[in-house]
Amino acid sequence: MVTKPTIFIVSGGVGTSGWQILQTALAQFLTNDIPVTIVPQVRQREQLEQVVAQAASVGGLLVHTLVDANLRCELLNLAKINHVPEVDLLGPLLDQLTRSLGQTPVGQPGLYHKMRERDLKRIEAIEFAVNHDDGKRAYELSQAEIVLTGVSRVGKTPLSMYLSILGWKVANIPLVNGISPPSALFQIDHRRVVGLMIEAGQLVAYRQRRSHHLGIAPNTPYTAPAELYDELEFAREVFRRGQFAIIDTTDKPIEESAEEIIALINRRLK
Repeated sequence: MVTKPTIFIVSGGVGTSGWQILQTALAQFLTNDIPVTIVPQVRQREQLEQVVAQAASVGGLLVHTLVDANLRCELLNLAKINHVPEVDLLGPLLDQLTRSLGQTPVGQPGLYHKMRERDLKRIEAIEFAVNHDDGKRAYELSQAEIVLTGVSRVGKTPLSMYLSILGWKVANIPLVNGISPPSALFQIDHRRVVGLMIEAGQLVAYRQRRSHHLGIAPNTPYTAPAELYDELEFAREVFRRGQFAIIDTTDKPIEESAEEIIALINRRLK
C-alpha cells in the first residue's frame, strides 16, 4: 500500500484559495481520505520553518498561496534544503501578470477575502432593501442603516436600491395623507431616518406619468395638485414630529441624492 502524504496548505490569509484549488485537483483521484492541514496567517519566517519541519517529519507535501514575494522565496528555499516537495500555486501566475500588466503586485494577504466580504455585504444589503421596500416588515426597521420616508413617487425605492448596491441596508416607509406611519418609524434612532421632499410641480408630473403608464384616469386625487400639496404638508409634519433630516430630490439624479444621504448619515452619526 502507498502511504498517503499529508498536504499542508500554507497561506498568508485564511487558505480559502489554496483549499479550493487543491480540492479541485484531488477530485480527479479515486480517493477521499487525503489528510489536509491548512496553515493560515503565515507572516513570519519562524512560521515557515515550523511548517516545513512538520512536513519533512511526515513526508508531507507543501501547497502554498503566499502573495508576499519574500516569504514565498523563503519557503521555496526552506523546502529545497529540507527536501520537502512543494507546489507554488500563485508565484508563477503573479510573475506572469507582473510582466503582462507592467505592474508590481501589492503582496498583501487576504485581499481576495476582503473583496469577497464586500460582495457578500452588497448582496445582503440588496436583499434587505427588497424585503423592506414600501413599508414591508416595518417591525425590522431597527436593523436598517438608513430609513427613507416620503410620499409616493418622491424616489424612495430607486434610492433604496441604489444605496443598497453601495452596501447600505436601506428600508423605506411610504407616507399617505391622513394615515399614521408605523410606530416603529418613531422608535428607531431618528438620525438614521431621512425624509424625502420634492417640489409639487415635479411630483404632479411624475404621478401623471405613472398614472398614464398604469392606465389610470388622469383626474384623480393621486394627481390633483391640491391633494399633493396636502400630502407634502403632511409629510413635513411627520418629519418635524420625528426630527428627521430632509433631502430635497427635485431635479436631482439618483446619484446626487444618494451622495447627500450618505454624507448626511455619516455626519449625523459621526
